[in-house]
Amino acid sequence: MTAVLPPPRTSVGLLRPRRLTRVEGGGHLHALLWTPGPGMRMISSAVLGGGIGERRWVLNAQVSHGYGRTDPDRHLAELAAGAGARGPGVGLMTAADVSAYAHAHDKGAEAIVTSGIDVRGWAAVPEAGDTATEGGAQVPGTINIVVALPVPLTDAALVNAVATATEAKTQALLEAGHDCSGTPTDAVCVAARTPSPGETPHAFAGPRSPWGARLARAVHRAVHDATPSPPPPSL
Repeated sequence: MTAVLPPPRTSVGLLRPRRLTRVEGGGHLHALLWTPGPGMRMISSAVLGGGIGERRWVLNAQVSHGYGRTDPDRHLAELAAGAGARGPGVGLMTAADVSAYAHAHDKGAEAIVTSGIDVRGWAAVPEAGDTATEGGAQVPGTINIVVALPVPLTDAALVNAVATATEAKTQALLEAGHDCSGTPTDAVCVAARTPSPGETPHAFAGPRSPWGARLARAVHRAVHDATPSPPPPSL
């Protein structure tokens, strides 16, 4: 994977990804690599590096439509290593063009979102949906959210932050006119600073807590900016 010039947008805070490009399957595919290094605890639903723990990088990689590999975690690890990422990290995957990402800030909270909604729907449906991608690769129609906070959070607050980010995502989709709560393969990663010795982490990240409210506004704006508008109704 070869680094190219970053997209023409300003990143003045903690969350400053590099845009990468590679040739795969006869086409050019992009990725975003954020390498804050040590000192960050992350929670993620990603196929690579999911769960809670110390992580040094986050890769959001575009794959081709009809992606057929059955080892997406290994694929993501190979891409990250090829880009120079070292140590444990988080790997996200999508068929959306990640070079068209949105980056939003709110008083220290930051969010980067890549959005594809070709496959979308409501979380609760009358019958079980197609689970062919469950536990596997993400397919077209994926909203990937990466959040960075400059403060430490407890484990419970990290879980709370994921819920807050998800609520803000759904709010943005509904306000934009999309009849869905998300897509079946959405993923999220929240990064918070590791506490210094003797420092007390924040215990709350719900939408009415100080940092949860900032996170929610940043995610809401980034989802809104990254997601294509729905087509006008047919006459």
